[in-house]
Amino acid sequence: MKPWLVRGLGLSLVHVIVRALLGAALMQWPLQGSILRWLGLAVVILAAVVWAGIDGIRDRRAYPDPDDGEDLTMRWLAAGAVTGIVAGFLTWLVDTLTAIPIGVKSILFELTSGAAFTVLLVFLPAMAAVTAGRFFAGRGEKTDESDRTAPREQREPATVAGAPAADPAWRNDDAPTEVFPAVDPHAPRPER
Repeated sequence: MKPWLVRGLGLSLVHVIVRALLGAALMQWPLQGSILRWLGLAVVILAAVVWAGIDGIRDRRAYPDPDDGEDLTMRWLAAGAVTGIVAGFLTWLVDTLTAIPIGVKSILFELTSGAAFTVLLVFLPAMAAVTAGRFFAGRGEKTDESDRTAPREQREPATVAGAPAADPAWRNDDAPTEVFPAVDPHAPRPER
């Protein structure tokens, strides 16, 4: 199964459970609606943040070079889209078929505006968590400091594939140099 589909379906399940529990809790404690809604929102965001943070940590450990990592942006955007559409449909279905008053509007609203909000609710915190996970995993790595602490003469020079290696005589401070005359910007140009 695709990684984005697993994340999308998992977060859809979290979203539907939170909304069902929120509907049941509002029936029991109607005066605590604001606190309960904020708590439900925090649970959905926290689920996305934890999962995406783990993705960021795993990615940085697998690919220490930031340019080589997986494309977690598209993975989490697709997961957010799946979460929005599937969670919208399932909450509408639960509200229609059960006695739990989730408080959905209509199927059209849940699959358009509600889904768009859910996509942002998953994607934006997930991207922040991926970035933080990569950052903290990168900080914890032990870097090879032997190249940095070695004297300049002992370091291996960078080579380009297919290019001839540099002459070692030109690497030290006593290498012969050629001095060029200074360029005077006001001097007349030579005729060609």
